[in-house]
Amino acid sequence: MLISNIEIIPGRRVIKHLGMVQGNTVRAKHAGKDILAGFKNIFGGELKSYTELLQEAREEATDRMMRQAKGLGANAVINVRFATSSIAAGAAELFVYGTAVELE
Repeated sequence: MLISNIEIIPGRRVIKHLGMVQGNTVRAKHAGKDILAGFKNIFGGELKSYTELLQEAREEATDRMMRQAKGLGANAVINVRFATSSIAAGAAELFVYGTAVELE
């Protein structure tokens, strides 16, 4: 399955639009990681535990989007976008969406 954040796949022609597909996941922060992140906020530096959390969330949401696209018969998803939103204190949603298509 090809995934692209642009509206085309260079060298390939879209022969059928199958509609919007999406995937999401809601993740919560671990209390212990929150404490360590608080120290990082004081001293500076990358919050690696949060970086890993977001990477896992992107992968899970993207996998869900691809499964939905495959279910429609797509072999690519174009114009893919990511969004995040706060759901509750300490929890956030990562949402990915795009257009499922069939390519030549």
